[in-house]
Amino acid sequence: MYQLLAVCPMGLEAVVAKEVNALGYETTVENGRIFFEGDETAIAKSNLWLRTADRVRLVMGRFKATTFEELFEQTKALPWETIITEDGNFPVQGRSVKSTLHSVPDVQAIVKKAIVERLKDAYAHKGWLDETGSKYPLEVAIHKDEVLLTIDTSGSGLNKRGYRLAQGEAPIKETLAAALIRLANWDGNTPLIDPFCGSGTIAIEACLIAQNIAPGFNRSFVSEQWDIMPDDLYEQLRDEADQQSDYDKEVEVYAYDIDPEMVDIAIRNAEEVGLSEVIQFGVKDVNTLDIHTDQPIALIGNPPYGERIGDREEVEEMYRYLGKLMRQHKNLSEYILTSNKEFEFLTQQKATKRRKLFNGYIECTYYQYWGKKPESKS
Repeated sequence: MYQLLAVCPMGLEAVVAKEVNALGYETTVENGRIFFEGDETAIAKSNLWLRTADRVRLVMGRFKATTFEELFEQTKALPWETIITEDGNFPVQGRSVKSTLHSVPDVQAIVKKAIVERLKDAYAHKGWLDETGSKYPLEVAIHKDEVLLTIDTSGSGLNKRGYRLAQGEAPIKETLAAALIRLANWDGNTPLIDPFCGSGTIAIEACLIAQNIAPGFNRSFVSEQWDIMPDDLYEQLRDEADQQSDYDKEVEVYAYDIDPEMVDIAIRNAEEVGLSEVIQFGVKDVNTLDIHTDQPIALIGNPPYGERIGDREEVEEMYRYLGKLMRQHKNLSEYILTSNKEFEFLTQQKATKRRKLFNGYIECTYYQYWGKKPESKS
């Protein structure tokens, strides 16, 4: 069994933990870190299925160190040869926050040297390690003198789903888009509108969730090349994921944007993942958006924030209209991510729930307005 770590942005820990639990693993949660235990199948499964985590790391060790000697000896004492092969390529990246060992280049060099020594002893290897084999991206993270040594099992971040052929100026990460949908508890059984669709990420992620399509289905992972992973494990799990998908589920998702070029990009991205016929795309100004149903409907969006002076009036008018829509349609639930602190004032609506999230480095609030639920027929 390995100790594994799903990494996520601050504010999304509960969402990621819930996803890990759904795969059948118990979790321990810290800031931006969800720890769980599992075997090789857990490594592959979590990479294939986690929608809202940034990546999955394998934890090698955790200890306190305030001197380079302590760092070297405790790193060398870990069983690196159980994961890294004799010819393994293991680049070391480092981070240090509020710690005695604050020089990151020195920390990286010490950790690298300790692992080299350990592997040379374990494999009775003389001379240089050539590192021409599989890649084991290693991270040393020190926070308040506590060292965490991990190996990345994902490779490129889990937000890289393999469908984004093109994007606009400030696209929302796929993992954050999936989290917005999770937080809205949207499951595909009611219509969904994204009136600021940009390159289509929210609409695409919504369909992947509704049809239970594994987000990592169309990409590869660095751990696929590792000797510890059984042959064909990833392929076998991809086949299982394919069988679990509900491609025929009818989903009503509308994706609009005022910019025709962005809508074209969104359609191309949706085509890449086989969803261009499922999502209904259109060029539309949000201020002309109308809702023609008295059934529950969700609007999830990441609108412009109005941070550029010239955009402010336009954005404020947009927010006022979103408030008007809610007043007109009691069955409408709105979920809006913005850094604009005036959102509730402009919509003249107090949010049912607010959640602080980060869109990249921008601190935002996710304003959640719950629409009226239909009365249950007794």
